[in-house]
Amino acid sequence: MDERLERQLAFSLEIDKEKNIFRQTSLSGHGRKENDAEHAWHMAIMAYLFREYANEKVDIARVMLMCLIHDIVEIDAGDTYAYDTERLQSQKEREERAKQRIFSLLPEDQCRELMALFDEFEAYETPESRFAHAMDNLQPLILNHSNEGGDWKEHQVSADQVYRRQEKTKLGSEILYQLTDQLLQENIRKGNLRAREEEE
Repeated sequence: MDERLERQLAFSLEIDKEKNIFRQTSLSGHGRKENDAEHAWHMAIMAYLFREYANEKVDIARVMLMCLIHDIVEIDAGDTYAYDTERLQSQKEREERAKQRIFSLLPEDQCRELMALFDEFEAYETPESRFAHAMDNLQPLILNHSNEGGDWKEHQVSADQVYRRQEKTKLGSEILYQLTDQLLQENIRKGNLRAREEEE
């Protein structure tokens, strides 16, 4: 077998492991916890559907690919819950090691391409990365909304914490941030999300 094809196949098989990395977010309708691959797929479709709401013109294929690869590193690094302050401290280091190992399975040119795309997503500096991050924030939020805030309740997350995380959604889409605000306010009114951290 051609070495290039062999390396591409090895990477393709390796990323299958992403289906076994479970997140803290439940599927809609109070389903089981979603896995990273489901999260990435959902984000990519949402990016395509909501592209008209991006603050800036984006290369939507690039955004979708960012969405699809952004959590591959969690095969090694594990999922880091957005509100887990302890694990967040080591997240970057864990994910950097994982990035080097997993993407290096690919032929050199594709390794460089996907590593650069991953780094672009992490840096928040391009219209594409900002819009991809808006999807990364919005996707679990709509699932939580569909589940009457079940995951927020389970982890005793306050609205203050969610709002701090969602601030970055504005960088990718002001319109989707307005939607986020509406959904959060509705969940506060319903008692699904505690309004302030002081109540903890």
